[in-house]
Amino acid sequence: MSFFSKTLDKLKGALRKTAAVLNTDVRTLFIPGRQIDEAALAEWEAKLLQADMGVMPVQSMIGEIRERWRLGKIKSGAEAEQIVRDQIFAILTRVPASERELRMAASGPTVILVAGINGAGKTTSIAKLAWILKNQVHKKVMVCASDTFRAAAVDQLTIWSERIGVEIVKHKMGADPAAVAYDACEAAKARGLDVLIVDTAGRLHTQDHLMRELTKIRDVVAKRIPGAPHEVLLVLDATTGQNAIQQAKHFSAAIGVTGILLAKLDGTAKGGVVISIHDQLNIPVKFVGLGETPEDIETFDPQRFVAALFGEKEE
Repeated sequence: MSFFSKTLDKLKGALRKTAAVLNTDVRTLFIPGRQIDEAALAEWEAKLLQADMGVMPVQSMIGEIRERWRLGKIKSGAEAEQIVRDQIFAILTRVPASERELRMAASGPTVILVAGINGAGKTTSIAKLAWILKNQVHKKVMVCASDTFRAAAVDQLTIWSERIGVEIVKHKMGADPAAVAYDACEAAKARGLDVLIVDTAGRLHTQDHLMRELTKIRDVVAKRIPGAPHEVLLVLDATTGQNAIQQAKHFSAAIGVTGILLAKLDGTAKGGVVISIHDQLNIPVKFVGLGETPEDIETFDPQRFVAALFGEKEE
């Protein structure tokens, strides 16, 4: 996504708490002069699990280190570190780079559905997405307040739209979310807008009837705009760690999630959940939220993520 600016220092800052769990810097786990032994393997496994990288990826990493050590192919912590780096990068790049790109319509409005449970940071994430599309990609953006069951959601999105300077379509609290989405699609087409971001009602992924309403919104936009929704982004709260995986599975089954926006990465010691998401779901993380302001958003880049996780400075 060359049209987005990327700041490694910002991403590294968001991962600071994850790095703190890993003895402040991942590299301190793999001291070059330290020899590999069972005590070192146990320590590395425990610390990597604390970062919420997931049981299977961590077991694979430690298993590979142990096997190469047993065969005499590696001896030092530095060599073990390279194995961890390589495996993390391999997991994060299973999805082709082209699929990490934000999908845009060839013509007419691009429709982006944004889903997530209440409290995940969905409304703020929509503001960030609208900001980056308007100010860095120079698109004409509209937001749609289809989270009509929670009055604060409509109010919050209205405030954000005014701050950012984008249009908004909204109804009264309690209105049919699909009806709001319908009106937003018609307005986006009539006004020649480039992007329509639809805030869907916060759903508990365990409540089937609410998930069916989410599917209804998807079906409505599909009928009003060809090819819509072009993106279905799921906002996950990084602080929930492995619970985010179960949320993603349910939402993906209901509406076909095409990408993840991982929010609150700056406020958690569980940044390693990025690795679990890619490992278990094969759904690309497309954006990461790094703070509270609209500007605090970055596109996700595996190489930069690994560099930030290992405490490297931008060249």
